[in-house]
Amino acid sequence: MPSRARKARKKSGARTPPRELATIIDLVRHAVSRFRAAKLVIAHGTTDPVAEAAFLVGEALHLPPERFDAFSRAHVTAKERAAVLALIERRVRTRKPAAYLVHKSYIQGVPFYVDERVIVPRSYLGEILAGDLFAGDGLVDPASVRRVLDLCTGSGCLAILAAMHFPGASVDAVDISQDALAVARINVRDHGLESRVRLLRGDLYAPVGAERYDLILANPPYVDAPGMAALPPECRHEPRRAFAAGRDGLKFIRRIIEEAPRHLVPAGGLLCEVGRGRDAVERVYPKTHFLWLDTEESAGEVFWLEAKDLR
Repeated sequence: MPSRARKARKKSGARTPPRELATIIDLVRHAVSRFRAAKLVIAHGTTDPVAEAAFLVGEALHLPPERFDAFSRAHVTAKERAAVLALIERRVRTRKPAAYLVHKSYIQGVPFYVDERVIVPRSYLGEILAGDLFAGDGLVDPASVRRVLDLCTGSGCLAILAAMHFPGASVDAVDISQDALAVARINVRDHGLESRVRLLRGDLYAPVGAERYDLILANPPYVDAPGMAALPPECRHEPRRAFAAGRDGLKFIRRIIEEAPRHLVPAGGLLCEVGRGRDAVERVYPKTHFLWLDTEESAGEVFWLEAKDLR
């Protein structure tokens, strides 16, 4: 490289990637080093810098996630290498969630389109839908679920997962954001579920009138005022209204709980994610018998309430 170009690169702070980045795993290792050095926040569907790097590199190269290990030692072309390195640097420079950079996110292995119009999908409800609660010998018989309501649907991911898990059910998915519903429409179409997932715009239960459901899913905004003030740069790229839930984080959760009895069949139930709001919820509803559910990566951030307990 001519000395003038070298000086310009040094002045701009850009890095010259090592020439030995020849394989996919080399690129992942390079990404991990860059992410750790930049102290990125990993909170959007991946759990650590290694998983984030594998996700970003794999998506850039259009590799199926379940086959990543099989391809990890493969060599990349010069064009592929340049594209991946540019994406890694963009993640570091902009602090945008990786899902926004590749317009893809996965829940339970199912792919969803995402962009800045919606929060990046990362709900624990996906794991719970696929778990013991809704198994044949669980609290809810999947065959009995005929109607599902998904509140604050965002990208539509939970509505789609519910339609997949309950093949005999129709699903109403509600969001107040027209932008979010535009993204949800893409995902419903991509998964071929237009005949079973209905997208409705409105404020929580308002668009469904007096309809009743076997199951209500809710992953509403639940970040309290101190939490909003401390949001990391990555989260500040997401729609603010998808996080902010008033002083105590319960602005929407209160309404979801209190209005649910009017929209559940007698044997129905409410499954709701509250983040770190368990203590606040239990203070407000001390006589309500919440069943708190754990997942692989969370403890007590999701509750289940049967219709009879809500009454």
